[in-house]
Amino acid sequence: MGHLSTHVLDTAHGCPAAGMKVTLQRLDAGGAVTLKSLALNHDGRADGPLLDAQTMAVGRYRLLFEVAPYFRARGVAMPEPPFIDVVQLDFGIADAAGHYHVPLLVSPYSYSTYRGS
Repeated sequence: MGHLSTHVLDTAHGCPAAGMKVTLQRLDAGGAVTLKSLALNHDGRADGPLLDAQTMAVGRYRLLFEVAPYFRARGVAMPEPPFIDVVQLDFGIADAAGHYHVPLLVSPYSYSTYRGS
């Protein structure tokens, strides 16, 4: 059955981004609708799927990763405004029965993402 998950790695410290806040939104004609907001666990993951088999639907989505607040909480001196504040990833789900994993590798000055497995 389909589901959506994420995993965030802090490449500046070489560890999972425990505590980073993440928001999932569905994008529709009326704009963005927030479906879920959470803080990542000790492994840099949500404690469960962001979307499970019952809530997966074909459509456009957005993940918002609160990068600058996470690094500030870790004691990293950040400029104001920060180079990267919130990473916004817009993506599509074309198969509601599929597994969509959206990893993020992040530092205060760079990030990378891909469709994982």
